[in-house]
Amino acid sequence: MSGHSRWSQIKRKKGKTDVQRGKLFSKILREITVAARNGGGDPKVNMRLKAAMESAKEANMPHDNIKRAIQKGTGELPGEQYEEISYEGYAPGGVAVMIRVLTDNRNRTAPEIRHTFEKHGGHMGASGAVGWMFDRKGIIQVDAERISEDDLMTVALDAGAQDMRRVEKAFEITTAPGEMDAVRAALEQRHAPVVQAEVMFVPQSTVRVEGKEAPQVLKLIEALEELDDVQAVYANYDIPDEVIEAISAA
Repeated sequence: MSGHSRWSQIKRKKGKTDVQRGKLFSKILREITVAARNGGGDPKVNMRLKAAMESAKEANMPHDNIKRAIQKGTGELPGEQYEEISYEGYAPGGVAVMIRVLTDNRNRTAPEIRHTFEKHGGHMGASGAVGWMFDRKGIIQVDAERISEDDLMTVALDAGAQDMRRVEKAFEITTAPGEMDAVRAALEQRHAPVVQAEVMFVPQSTVRVEGKEAPQVLKLIEALEELDDVQAVYANYDIPDEVIEAISAA
């Protein structure tokens, strides 16, 4: 698999401190609020909201927090007005980076992202600098230990999925962004154990990174992800598994 997928999996397995947990809650609540603002407060018809609520439940977020975030989005409660923005740039080694942001103050967010790039040996680019290197795709992950590959592939392809591959203990199903919800619904109707589903930026090709640049790239990605306004970071690096394992153990 690509190094990006591997590093993301390792980070998810690490225990979270209270500070990290608080940041995770904040990011999920922003997503819930924006999803409710754009598509309404009913997760049955608003699949973006449904996905955000499921992320909240996986993080063991209290139900009252979820409810208030939805009410802020629908206008039932006062709340911040978040703006959705994408930023682009380069990490060491020529790695392309896409950043998805929800912010209530772009005059604060842009300088923070620029500073983070520069601090870790990268640089922020103009809009469109690297966006052409990525495609928006729906990615659905299914627990590979609870369903056979043949059964899952038949259902996924019949529902309109584009591709499927195994990534460690999960099957990763790729769809067009607009087809992800329909494919997920079809999988759930057949009781497939869906673990995660989201629309993300997938690189068209990857850049091999080794040596001293490997930890630099990972430190930059992690620093960007730690910023309060950043919801997601996508990059096209490919770092060997054994290098990532060594860096994560250090």
